[in-house]
Amino acid sequence: MKIGITCYPSVGGSGVIATELGIQMARRGHEVHFISSSVPFRLEHNYDNIYTHRTEVNDYSVFKYPPYDITLSSKISEIINRYELDVIHMHYAIPHAVCGILARQMSKKKDVGIVTTLHGTDITVLGHDMSLVSAIKFGIDNSDITTSVSSSLTEETYELIQPESEIETVYNFVDESRFNTGKRDEIKQKLKEKLNIPKNSKVLMHTSNFRKIKNADDIVRTFYETSKEIDCHLVFVGDGPDMYSIRSLVSSLGIEDRVHFAGQQSDVSSYYKLSDAFLLLSAKESFGLAMLEAMYCGAVPVGSTAGGISEVIKHKETGYVVEVGDYKQAAAYLIELLSDDTLYEEMQDKMLKDVKERFNMDSIVTEYENLYTRLLAGADNDGTKSI
Repeated sequence: MKIGITCYPSVGGSGVIATELGIQMARRGHEVHFISSSVPFRLEHNYDNIYTHRTEVNDYSVFKYPPYDITLSSKISEIINRYELDVIHMHYAIPHAVCGILARQMSKKKDVGIVTTLHGTDITVLGHDMSLVSAIKFGIDNSDITTSVSSSLTEETYELIQPESEIETVYNFVDESRFNTGKRDEIKQKLKEKLNIPKNSKVLMHTSNFRKIKNADDIVRTFYETSKEIDCHLVFVGDGPDMYSIRSLVSSLGIEDRVHFAGQQSDVSSYYKLSDAFLLLSAKESFGLAMLEAMYCGAVPVGSTAGGISEVIKHKETGYVVEVGDYKQAAAYLIELLSDDTLYEEMQDKMLKDVKERFNMDSIVTEYENLYTRLLAGADNDGTKSI
């Protein structure tokens, strides 16, 4: 099978999943073509059967803004024709699904199938912009198959966008060879020494793009309340527009010596393994891929009720879920967890078993592979939707 994939290449859940999916499809013998503005950051090595095609956007003076969407559509069409792609997988309804639909119309191969995956921002944020709703609906309804990464996101899409097409939930997954509990104690010891964290102190962690929607200030407050009862440190990995206010809050609470800002890290798995608990208290969150990665590495999660977080965490079995903004309850759960070694070990064990069962990479990659195969089996000669 020849598969085209378009995603955002920068750090973020959608790009991670799109890239990991492409890698696994290539390992299964399929030919994979990434069509994007740059090489996806998770493509760290050369892989057999994987090809990358960069979209170069010309900044003509006649345009107020560079015509990325048109250029991308033209590039996708070119790759469809040149390599005779069977399926193109668009990650995000806008602009990528719309670009894929236009590309198919432009191409000579009208029966190329289009799969679109909704990752969250295209619905939870852009879906509230009435000027974009028609474009999002067009992208969903004119794709052959549309998936979303959580049932919560599926429901929100029906509510906000009201598409006529079926949306199938296919959860995110983690490559266990990248994220696992291997060498956890050794890595934890080395990073504690590097960050000057005492050997017996507990470590809480959060990583994201530090936008307002991530509620990182609630994470600081949760840590502050927890630290009154538990000897612990907080590690932030990543960077973003909310970082200045977070640093200011840390300073105002007088906890600079116990909050560590690690910045962007290429090997985030080591920081997951450093952590005893992972915090994700977002106001909106379609799934929470970073949290799932941390869970695979052994960090027990505390998350908010936002979006798909509560689909990943089984409350009081594999972690804890609190209402958005309730940092005091989050701290209470952490104090309970981190002060009882037996409880922690039992919950960690249940968590590891659960994520490996429900978010198993091979099973979820097979789900996508079956969707592609279904499209090929039902494709019409004129390229119209047949399922």
